Amino acid sequence: MSLQQISWKPYADTIVLLIGERTAEQIKIHVGAAMKDLDNPPDDMPVNGRDLVTGIPKQIMVSYQEIAEALDKSIFKIEEAILKALETTPPELAADIYKRGLYITGGGSLLRGLDKRLSQKIKLQVHVAEDPLKSVVRGTGIALKNYSNFPFIMR
Repeated sequence: MSLQQISWKPYADTIVLLIGERTAEQIKIHVGAAMKDLDNPPDDMPVNGRDLVTGIPKQIMVSYQEIAEALDKSIFKIEEAILKALETTPPELAADIYKRGLYITGGGSLLRGLDKRLSQKIKLQVHVAEDPLKSVVRGTGIALKNYSNFPFIMR
């Protein structure tokens, strides 16, 4: 999900701010959200960048609602990809998913409200994995150690 060039709706006619990758990551960490309505919203965050209209460095305050709006199309694509994957899921796995729900991992799973938004869209429970930043690596290690139990991985 890229935030490097952001147009904030309240200022869409006047402010288009160019920011760096590190700033985009900090925005996602501090005020990133997948929904505009959160139970425990973060405080607004000051963001420094270059105004693409004037070319002058500028600081603006951004809210989680603005970031949720900026990320909406990217999150919609994630929702669609999940629905497409579920359509082709084998029946045994589909039954397990129905009982246990989906688990999301990685840094994106930490986006506030992503689990709730996905759950509303796919009508299944969605959980953030325990230690989502390391869970993929840990799972890959387990699969490689027990390769004989997972031969389909290396096809």
